[in-house]
Amino acid sequence: MARIIIIGTGFAGVWSAFSAKRLINISQSAKDIEVLVISPEPTLVIRPRLYEENAARLIHPLELCTVKAIDHDAHTVSVRSAASDLESSFDYDRLILAAGSSVVRPQAIAGIEKYAFDIDSLPSASKLEAHIKSMGSLPPSPAHDTVVVCGGGFTGLEIVAELPKRLAHIPNHRIVLIDNSEEVGNQLGTGPLPVITQALEDLQIETKLGSAVAAIDANGVVLASGERIESKTVIWTAGVRASPLTEQVPGPKDGLGRLYVDDHLRVPSSRDIFATGDAASARLDTSGPHSMMSCQHAIPLGRVSGYNAAADLLGKPMLSYTQPAYVTCLDLGSHGAVVCEGWSRDVRITGDMAKRVKCYINQEVIYPPKDSDKALEEAKPVELNGSDLIEQILCAVA
Repeated sequence: MARIIIIGTGFAGVWSAFSAKRLINISQSAKDIEVLVISPEPTLVIRPRLYEENAARLIHPLELCTVKAIDHDAHTVSVRSAASDLESSFDYDRLILAAGSSVVRPQAIAGIEKYAFDIDSLPSASKLEAHIKSMGSLPPSPAHDTVVVCGGGFTGLEIVAELPKRLAHIPNHRIVLIDNSEEVGNQLGTGPLPVITQALEDLQIETKLGSAVAAIDANGVVLASGERIESKTVIWTAGVRASPLTEQVPGPKDGLGRLYVDDHLRVPSSRDIFATGDAASARLDTSGPHSMMSCQHAIPLGRVSGYNAAADLLGKPMLSYTQPAYVTCLDLGSHGAVVCEGWSRDVRITGDMAKRVKCYINQEVIYPPKDSDKALEEAKPVELNGSDLIEQILCAVA
């Protein structure tokens, strides 16, 4: 029996498994190809929602096991069981690396490991949540009442916009957003910039732009300029990097540690290995940019990688991955949200309607179906343009 091993159970890994199994089933080859998914966590964490309260509910149950090593020459994956701590090895005929990414904590910043919070995983988001809830029992002081968010990208903006609601139990709270660029949200382009700027102003969030973080300690943040901000709650959101498992697969990587893949999502130097989700740097079309580290790209990447791994074993034509559609949907807390279309980030919807769109995406669109037959059917690789996608969501929330 042939075997497809999928490492990782984020969005890309889960949809890779569904897609591979779907093609195997409709090819009537279920007895000939086994799909084995290796998960380091017992749940699919709905990571795009970890800036919200009650992070513990943002999960989908799975089994778990940890990958220790990939031997691409021997076609084996070594794992350790979380339940028994026993190590074992599995052979593969095709491997899909969907091991995701994690937040980058620059070691040059003194104190970052010990004192900075993040919302990169369920444990870290839950730790921050417990800390925020405990702040109400502490005596007022500038350090106790101040929350600093380091990083004005997508994640930083969503958590900082959510904080006024989450800090409602702190009467005189102060929220500061730090970013080393001269414009907040500059990674999102000029289109949504006025909406973001207005939201931060309305939410009374201070910004320190063109400011790099030099050090973090138990009571505050020191900027490269020497300025100090007193705070016992520093949240780091500045950047992510692909799983270190990508280093065990030969082949060139991009600046984020992602494996470059061909249009079938295969690693050119290892013909039996596919990379997907945050582990893959894939072109969105023949001339466009590469995929982003987001569920918007991870889900279609997963569907294509799973299909292609199974198709390759079945002797069927593989599909080329293309995803020219790009939609940005940024949550801005009680201010609403902003929805943009295309790589130019042309603003399509703002305010309450955009917030309804964001909630629908977060609470409905990105969750896998509970019914297995429906999940397999939805795993079919499809392509939508940005306008069609937005119109479909608007119809659903209208």
